Amino acid sequence: MALGDVECCELKEVHKDKVKEVFDSLPDEDEMYDLAELFKVFGDSTRIKILFALFKAEICVCDLAETLSMTQSAVSHQLKILKQARLVKSRREGKQVIYYLADEHVRTIIGQGREHIEE
Repeated sequence: MALGDVECCELKEVHKDKVKEVFDSLPDEDEMYDLAELFKVFGDSTRIKILFALFKAEICVCDLAETLSMTQSAVSHQLKILKQARLVKSRREGKQVIYYLADEHVRTIIGQGREHIEE
């Protein structure tokens, strides 16, 4: 039986042992919500471009805006989202704010995504 392009069981038979095993292994709702929110951040190509730029160098907002042919305001807005998601951090150097990757997990997440789409 198929619903659209998704194949379904022809006979509805619930395997209670498997259902319990899977259900018991699920993270709690708060953790799933936080994870979904994190992945939403990766759903914007501008933010992905910013992360790729930060893979190469720690960089100030004005240089990042120039690199991406965007306004500083637009870049700052995206950086705020990335910072709230704890994917980037910043520090002040005189009158400039320098952005950098929060940790190596960011590279790993993007790397895994690239491997997946290239399969």
